[in-house]
Formats: sequence, structure tokens, C-alpha cells
Amino acid sequence: MAELTYKASGVDTAAAEALVESYRRLARSTNSRHVLAGVGGFVGLIGLPPGYVNPVLTACTDGVGTKLRLLIANGRGRTAGMDAAAMCLNDLATSGAQPLFMLDYLAVGKLDAATAEAVVAGFARYCRQAGCALLGGETAEMPGFYPPGDYDVAGFAVGVVERDKIVDGRRCRAGDVVVGLASSGLHSNGYSLVRLLLDRGLLEAEKTYPGGDGPLLEYLLRPTRLYLPLARTLAEKGAKAMAHITGGGLPGNAGRTLPHTLDIVVQAGSWPQPWIYSAMARAGVPRQELWSAFNMGIGFTVVAEPDQVQEFIALCHGAGIEAWPIGTLQPGTGRVRIHE
Repeated sequence: MAELTYKASGVDTAAAEALVESYRRLARSTNSRHVLAGVGGFVGLIGLPPGYVNPVLTACTDGVGTKLRLLIANGRGRTAGMDAAAMCLNDLATSGAQPLFMLDYLAVGKLDAATAEAVVAGFARYCRQAGCALLGGETAEMPGFYPPGDYDVAGFAVGVVERDKIVDGRRCRAGDVVVGLASSGLHSNGYSLVRLLLDRGLLEAEKTYPGGDGPLLEYLLRPTRLYLPLARTLAEKGAKAMAHITGGGLPGNAGRTLPHTLDIVVQAGSWPQPWIYSAMARAGVPRQELWSAFNMGIGFTVVAEPDQVQEFIALCHGAGIEAWPIGTLQPGTGRVRIHE
């Protein structure tokens, strides 16, 4: 008769404990002087940075979605961690907040130390870039819920912003300009549709398509771009509204923080749309579906005064991110209108 132990049921607590020191090392690489206690205890402790008069906390949580299926199949645990971190930190950025800390969540069927460490290393990499402490997390070994090799990952982030400096769209006016910041790829949205196209043979993972610089698969595996450091600079320069372009594309996200008396009118030809969307259109995906499922090459938008547009674009270029004026605000009812 088999042993009646926790390990025999599929949960190896000793393996999990052995990972804690690795997690602690990665988390320490993200610490600020405000961190009082991090990985290893029951809670993480962090103090508010000094200088805030009327601080407001901001919070968000997100995951990676079915892109994980491709990342797992190709051993890209670090990218999975980066994606989860970016999805949270980019959302946080839209308010103009300074990030304080992030927590990670990793659920597995059977714990693999190399994969778990790679995922947390991905979180830590983007946390360092954002000036955000990786304060703690959870690694859940759940036999029977996930097959061996499978995992799910999510993040949770908290930031702080001065109440009178919250970027929330209240100052937006007709005539303001929408600046679009280039995405690095599909980021972490639309992958269920992409996988359907791959499964049906309408797209080929190993094929290099016209306009591409390598196999489609490598494009699909690119990590989500982190906008937070740049977004904070743009907020300090007077950005009126910001949006993270995720599920729902430009139509579903660009106007989320705008007054309902304004429309965004997007000129679709004002930036070079990546080749992958032409490939998907040739595969039979309708244009309207592309706009609503994908970012179409724009991962983040910023609303600016007309006389600030060139300054904002120069700041983007200085951060290594392409940007273009892609539309304007016009009187309306809160819609995003795409003009092709």
C-alpha cells in the first residue's frame, strides 16, 4: 500500500521550501528602502514614500490568459512572469501612480523548480524596471487541477498617487490629441483566436510572413512591453488621460477614462500596423474582429494638449518606444470611432 503522505498525494512541501531562498534573492533585487519585510514571512511590509500630502492608493490585478499555452509549450517561464507583471503595472500606470509593490501568484500541477524560478525572475525583472518591490507571493502546488507541466500565473500591484495629480480624464477637451505608443507584439490578448487559427492551419507557427523578420511563433512569444516608467514621466508632464490597450483593443480601452461627452476619432493609417494583422486578415479574420481583439500595434495611449504632442513623442522616442499622433477628441457620447 502506498504511503499516506502529503508528498504521495502530489504536494512536495520540501521542494517548495527549497525555492523560498531563490524567491527571496529575486525579491531583494527589487527592494526599495521602504520595504520593511518581504518574502518568507506571513506578510510583506512596506512604508509609504515620504512627501505625499493626500496620498491615494491604487490597485489592480491581472493574468496572462491563454498565451500561457504557447509560453508553456516553448519553455518561456520568464516571459510569463514579465507578461503578468506588465499587465498589472501598465494598468497601474494609467492613473499616474508610483508603484509600491507587487505580489505574484503561481499555480502548478507539479512543482518544477526551474520553471517556478524563471516565472518569478520575470516578475522581478519588470519590477526592477518599474521601481516596484516584489513584496511576496504564492506558489500553489495543486495536483489534479493542472496536468504536470501546466501552470497559471497572475499578479497584483499597488501604487500611490497624490489625490490632486490623479490622471483620470477630467481635464480632457475637444481638440486634444491621442498619442499612440507602439506595442512590442500582441502583448497578452487575443491568443485564443490566434490559437484557433493555428489549430485550423490558417496560420503556421514556423512560417515567416511578408513583413516579418522571423517565424510567426517568435513574434507570438514576445513579452508584453512595460510602459510604466515612461507613463509616469508623461503624467508629470501633464498627460490628461492614459489607457492600456488590452482585451477589447482600441475601441474597448482608449476611451475608458474619458468624459462621456467626448469621442476619440482614430485615424487608422496614422501608424504602421504590424504585418501579423494582414496575415490574420488573409486567414479570414474580419477587420472589425481584429480591432476588437488585438492592440493593432498600439499598446498604450496618452491624451495630450495639441502643443505638447511633439514633446510627448520625443519623450517616447527617448525611452526607445515609437509613438504617433493617432487621433483627436471630438464632441460625442464616449465612443471610440476608427476611421480606415
